[in-house]
Amino acid sequence: MAFPRSNSIFFFTFLLFAILINTAISSRVSSFIKLPTSVDESVSSSLESYCASWRLAVETDNAGKWTVVPSQCVSSLETYYDKGQFDKDYSVVAGYAYAYAKTITLKGDGKDAWVFDIDETLLSNLEYYKAHGYGSEPYNSLAFNEWVLQGTAPGFAASLKLFNRLKKLGFALILLTGRDEVQRSVTEQNLLDAGYSGWEYLLLRGHEDQGKAAAQYKSEQRSRMVKKGYRLHGNTGDQWSDLQGFSVADRSFKVPNPMYYIP
Repeated sequence: MAFPRSNSIFFFTFLLFAILINTAISSRVSSFIKLPTSVDESVSSSLESYCASWRLAVETDNAGKWTVVPSQCVSSLETYYDKGQFDKDYSVVAGYAYAYAKTITLKGDGKDAWVFDIDETLLSNLEYYKAHGYGSEPYNSLAFNEWVLQGTAPGFAASLKLFNRLKKLGFALILLTGRDEVQRSVTEQNLLDAGYSGWEYLLLRGHEDQGKAAAQYKSEQRSRMVKKGYRLHGNTGDQWSDLQGFSVADRSFKVPNPMYYIP
């Protein structure tokens, strides 16, 4: 079927107008959905998100046994500690622990107990780990023992506050550490210098405990306390091996430590 000449002119004029309008609209829309111009910003954001998720997996024990911090997450950990998020996370955990402790009716016989780990729970070794890649380097027992013998590890504000609050409530405080018995004197002095005092027991690895996994060693030590008549109401530690096993406390409180893992 043939179109009249006037209709053909109108059709092509309309078609040209539609094309021009569509081009203008596409141009304006593209300016609103334009992709990021900086690839580095996108990569950085993705990496930070990954490292935050990795840290969550570590804290919830979903990562299982791991050896070192991923090298790409070192900067993220530095920010986590230096910008104060670690302190806020620890304070929240300590707050929950204290709220739970206040619900317990103590019998007044000195046997209502709370267990504390020491390293990364009462004393901070952050300065040591800063010098060793925030846990991205393989663990060096000789270097770490040299650090311990300096006896300069500071306490955590949140743990010291919790420690003193529990002591005031009347709990017997039991310190259970993976440190060796030969480090007793330096550990005691370091704790005192950091503001801690009045604990009931300071339990360290003896000769017979060498080579035992942390979970086994700490379970055995807690079992000895239970046999002495202590009721373990609470346990605070930075490793799951501080809290799991047998003769566990009624409630356990895991404080953050994304720098290393001890089975």
